[in-house]
Formats: sequence, C-alpha cells, structure tokens
Amino acid sequence: TVILATGGAGRLYVGTTNAYSCTGDGMAMALRAGLPLKDMEMMQFHPTTLAPTGVLITEGCRGEGAYLLNKDGERFLKRYAPNTMELASRDVISRAEQMEIDAGRDVDGNVLLDLRHLGAERIIERLPGSRELSMTFLGVDPIYDPIPVRPGAHYHMGGVATDVWGQTELTGLYASGECACVSVHGANRLGGNALMETITYGKRSGRHAAEWALSHTTVEVPESAERNAERELRALLERADGERPWSIRDELATTMHENFGVFRREHQMAQQGEIVSGLRERYQRVLLEDKGEIFNSDLTQAIELGFLLDLAECMVVAGIERKESRGAHARPDDYPVRDDEKFLKHTIVRLVDGAPQLSWEPVRMTKWEPQERKY
Repeated sequence: TVILATGGAGRLYVGTTNAYSCTGDGMAMALRAGLPLKDMEMMQFHPTTLAPTGVLITEGCRGEGAYLLNKDGERFLKRYAPNTMELASRDVISRAEQMEIDAGRDVDGNVLLDLRHLGAERIIERLPGSRELSMTFLGVDPIYDPIPVRPGAHYHMGGVATDVWGQTELTGLYASGECACVSVHGANRLGGNALMETITYGKRSGRHAAEWALSHTTVEVPESAERNAERELRALLERADGERPWSIRDELATTMHENFGVFRREHQMAQQGEIVSGLRERYQRVLLEDKGEIFNSDLTQAIELGFLLDLAECMVVAGIERKESRGAHARPDDYPVRDDEKFLKHTIVRLVDGAPQLSWEPVRMTKWEPQERKY
C-alpha cells in the first residue's frame, strides 16, 4: 500500500504561509493516475501574514486583544463583524481586509495589526514569537509600531477524494492530511481542525493501509508506468534550450493571487484559465540548467511546477462552475450568497483526455444540518 501525505498546494500563490515544498505533488499524481479531486476551489486564506514572505502571525495576537486598523487608524471590522470584531473567523477577516485594501484604505497593500496598547510586558510575555518574527522579517517591533499584514493562502480544504479510512478509488492507494479531502472541513476549515485531518485521519489511514497490506497480495506497478516516468525525466534533462521554470512559476503564483484569491470574479477566473493554459504551453519547453542525477533540485522544481499547473487548472474549472459564495469561495459581484438548493454539493474534477472534467457529488449529512452563519 501507499499513503499520499504530501501536504497542500499553497505555493500556487505568491503570498502563502506554506513551505516552499507545498506544491500539491500528491494531489497532482493522483489526478494523473485517473483519481478524482474534490472541492479544489476551496483554498483558505489566513488574514495575518507578512508580505512578501507569507510568514504567519498567529491568531493568538488577536486573541490577546490586538486590533486590526486601516491606514486611517480605524478598526474597520466594525463594518464587517461588529459583534466579534477581530475574533471573527479567518474567512470573514480576510475578506474584510481585502475590501479595505481594494478600497484604497491600505498601507502598501496591507492593513495594520496593532499590539501597542497591550504594553511591552504583555507582548514580551505572551507573544514573544510574533514579536520576533515581525522584527526579523520586517524590522518592525510591535511594542512601538503596528505590523503590516495581508491575507495569504494558508490551507487547502480540497484534495484527493477519500473515504473515512483514507482509501481512494485506486486499490491500495490512500491519502491523508491536507492532500486528502475526506471531507471533514467542508468549505471552510476552522482553526486547529487540521489536527483532526492529520492525527485522527492519518492514524485511521495508516491502520487501514497496514491491515490491507497484511491481508492482500502486493499491488505491482506496471512496467509501462515506470518507462513513461523515465521517458519524461529524460526529456526534461536532455532539453537543450527553452524557458527556466522560475519565470513560469512566478507568473502562476502572482496571477493566481490576483485572479483566484480571497475574492473570485467570473472574468478574472476566465482570464486565469487562459493564463494557466498559456503557462502550460510554455512549460512544454521548460529548461533545466542542472543535468545531474544526484540531488537535482532544478529537476525537482520543474516537476513541481507541472504539478502546480495541473492543480491550478482544476481549481479554476471548479471555481467558475460554483456560482455561489460558500466558505472560502467568495463571489461578491455576481453570486454573493450561499445557494444550498443548487450548490450544497462537492465539486469533483477528473482528467479526461488530458483535460479537467467537472462533476458534482452530494454532501453527506448526518446529525447537523447547515445553517446561515451570522455575526
């Protein structure tokens, strides 16, 4: 048995809290193997990240009483979540921040996280890590100055479709953690619940995979699959001219942030689909400078770029067809409200003849029925 546990795909975006290695490898490999990906449009944005690094400033700052201010020094959340203010959920605060930024009430594309009123003693005692990050990556000491923050891609609720034991449609293949979609988070993961997907469902997947392996014969990998993979690697390594991967990757990350970020608009999503298509064409001529076969990070990054392009295409296809606002998928201009009658269902994307094909799957509900969330 094999368990995919490759994490998320935050590196689709120029601003992300994810590690550089979070390029959706497991999701893309499953997709190419003919497996379905579920809810790929559901990318969560965290409201307090540092630009341009994407380093996360913990929600503990707001838990301790920090304020979010616009350039005029106004606690702008009174217009968006007047009852909970800075303690509203991530998606609400991220959208509020983005609206302030889009309205020009920003500071160089950021809003301000203000801890100054907490006092030096409390900041040093309760939030030393956040202070250190701010000073290290921005040169800002929150004891004296507010921290510039902006929404950044944080967690992908979508992923490889699995059952509650981590099983995929392919016999002997499991997926667990952020690369999987059970789905325990629906359209909007709550803070801390990633532990449920990693620890609880990771344990279930591991146990089930081990039991399956002990009671079944080995699943052989077809020789043709190995030969195809070797041929693709040789083609990358032997190419003599073309475009370097980083230029394509940078353009993908920048345009995804602009066109498929906190807010989604029909024309921007359609434009992003065209951009991704063009980038995929350019990727066919991607050039490696390192031709070695040992610890070749140039090769690794080129392969990862191919994975990211596959996933971006799936996300855009699903996002365009979900004509409502739900969880992390916000369409403020044309479909600003949730539509349970038409869209209380999962998006399912498969590769058919090399292109993503969308279908829908009903949401399984047991005890709890969905209700409108109000602040």
